[in-house]
Amino acid sequence: MPPLSPLLVPALQDRLVLLINHVVSREPIAVQRLRPWAGRELVVHLQGWPTLLPAAPDLILIVTPAGLFERFDALSTGAAGLRVELDASNPARLALGVLSGEAPRVHVQGDAAFAGEMHWLMDNLRWDVEDDLAGIVGPLAARQLGQFARAVRRTLAGMAQRLTPSTSGTGA
Repeated sequence: MPPLSPLLVPALQDRLVLLINHVVSREPIAVQRLRPWAGRELVVHLQGWPTLLPAAPDLILIVTPAGLFERFDALSTGAAGLRVELDASNPARLALGVLSGEAPRVHVQGDAAFAGEMHWLMDNLRWDVEDDLAGIVGPLAARQLGQFARAVRRTLAGMAQRLTPSTSGTGA
């Protein structure tokens, strides 16, 4: 399969970084916890990505002095950071799992203290979509859309659970 357009991937990654920064910036404690890590790199790699699909390049983020993230096209020679490898051998299952709130299997390499902060962020930050929608469509419509989204999420979680083979001893 041909590779994705060289313009499409950075644009998609930039939108993802905007979303991440939106979620982080809504929680002042998260911004405060990230500020000391300014200049550190976070590399997100999709391990086992199927070769039949267009290649998925790493997402390389740098923590800014403002306590947010900025995307880079290549690794810098800056401060060592963290490499997070997500199990992407089954992209559909990964996507369903993320949409249903399930944490993907990951392998982490790098600075343990920085990894602890990233773990705290993943455990404690949530995107309040309903609140964001209320500013656009009003609180009643946002609540109804939120209820619909939660029903879809429960359905997806059930589908993901049925698609996931039962395994014992899997670890993250």
